[in-house]
Formats: sequence, structure tokens, C-alpha cells
Amino acid sequence: MSFFRKKTKVFCIGQNKTGTTTVEAVLKSLGYKMGNQAKAESLIYEWSKRDFKNIIKLCKTADAFQDIPFSNDFTFVALDCAFPGSKFILTIRNDKDEWFESLTRFHTKIVGKDRLPTADDLKEFNYRYKGFLWDAQTLKYGIDERTLYDYNIYTNYYENYNKRIHEYFKYKMENLLVLNLSDKDAMEKLYTFLGIKYNGQKLPHLNKSK
Repeated sequence: MSFFRKKTKVFCIGQNKTGTTTVEAVLKSLGYKMGNQAKAESLIYEWSKRDFKNIIKLCKTADAFQDIPFSNDFTFVALDCAFPGSKFILTIRNDKDEWFESLTRFHTKIVGKDRLPTADDLKEFNYRYKGFLWDAQTLKYGIDERTLYDYNIYTNYYENYNKRIHEYFKYKMENLLVLNLSDKDAMEKLYTFLGIKYNGQKLPHLNKSK
């Protein structure tokens, strides 16, 4: 008997620290096979060159995906072209300040220095490989040692990224869900978007940085 697969792929394209881990948990509970995050993150250099071949190849192995490189700019365009009719979930925070505070707080927590990490901290931190966190910052935000965690650079990226997604899906909003997990009806919106009956299920809250 062949393995059952969801017909419609789901891509969570919200920025890190907008509730993507929580959405992942919901998708898993609904039977979606999640993509291999380690393999996905290993494609960050290919993403930086706008080479989506292996990203698309990876997307044929599962039903739903989140985090890098799916939360990086331009990826959603390639995926929409490669998998027409897919569903995209743009998770957001209440505002850019809340997002930036959550991001920097999370990095402070995982690096474990009890302060905002420096460039040297990120270059020495061993996640996926030593220096991955630094590469992820430079390739995504275009920062250097001087501008690491620059408020304007990061928040401008966050806002412009969200605007580009709205613009891209403007004439096919049925494929996009903009989801703020702090909304009381967030779980109902998510179920409805996925075409699943909502019966009062509660939304989990995972990977909090506080």
C-alpha cells in the first residue's frame, strides 16, 4: 500500500520568531509530514544565489515546510511556481518591534552569553556547523560585524518582506493566510484555511524565547 500524502503542500513562510514552530506542531498533529529542517537549512548558500533546484527537490519529500530557507525572501515565488495551488502561511507579530525583541531575545538565549551575541559569538556557535548563525544573518539581512542586530536593517527587512508577500498574492489570496497567533481565533483561521473542520481545538505555544 502506498504511503498517504497530502495533496496540497503547505509552506510556512513567516519570519523566524513569529510562531512558525507552533504552526509546525499543529500541522504535525493533523498528519502533515514535515520537511527535514537540517537538510533545508543546509541549502542556505544555494538560496543566496537564488538557485532553487535542490530546495524544490527537497519539497517533493514531504507535505509541509517552515524555517530557513522557506522564511527567506524570494523562496515563496519559486515554490508557488513549482507547486501551483499550494497554501502559504505568513505568520506575523503584532508589530515590528515585538518581532525584533523576540528575535534578539531568542538569539541571546540560545548562544547563552546572557547578552546580545556579537559577531564572534555567532561565528563560533555550533549549530548545523560552526558559524551557521553568522552566515544566516549575513546572507539574509546583508549585515556585517558593525551592523549585526541593527534595528533599522532588521525591521525594514521584516516589514518589506511581508509587504512583498501581500503584493505577490494580491490576486490569489485564497492561497495565502496571514496569521497572528495572538489572535483569539488563530486556530480556527488555520483550520479553515487548511480545509479542516474546527471543533474548538486549542493552539499550542512552543519555542517561546522568554
